[in-house]
Amino acid sequence: MDKYVTGAMIRKLREGKGLTQEALAERIYVSGKAVSKWETGQGFPDISLLEPLAGALGVSVIELLSGEDIRNRNRASNMLRGRFYVCPVCGNVIQATGEALVGCCGITLPPLEAESADAAHGLCVETVEDEYCVTVDHPMTKDHYISFLAAASDQGVQFVKLYPEGSAAARFKINSVRRLYAYCNRHGLFCK
Repeated sequence: MDKYVTGAMIRKLREGKGLTQEALAERIYVSGKAVSKWETGQGFPDISLLEPLAGALGVSVIELLSGEDIRNRNRASNMLRGRFYVCPVCGNVIQATGEALVGCCGITLPPLEAESADAAHGLCVETVEDEYCVTVDHPMTKDHYISFLAAASDQGVQFVKLYPEGSAAARFKINSVRRLYAYCNRHGLFCK
């Protein structure tokens, strides 16, 4: 393990919460001496205490281990900067409003990079009243298919999960849609 919780970080977080060493110790059922040893670098908390310690200090275990104060400075996320993640093991699809550390089935997932739609993955879009009817002329076999279609606007993402042997089609409310996405299980994410 390259990093472990530092005494300086424990002290900074404890003081930030207005806790004494004794008060922190009571919350995680250890002695005040143990907390003192951690903060002075004469010892480290047992791994079984990391989760309760992080909870008592009001941070995630990752923040506690990183030794850095991780804060989201992007309070007004831009939906168009959203990212999609697909688990190659179970097929789970995760959508985040920006960069994220996403894991599934024990592996860290990289964000999908969208390519411009090509002839094989072209999105056909028709406007019907207040909706976009999106279709993709693509095989929908068990081995090669469009896994999902999505529409991103400033306010959110509309998402439709597709399945093999079904049709590669979906309807989305127009609501200022700015991007359309199709994900092919073999060739990745395409955008229009």
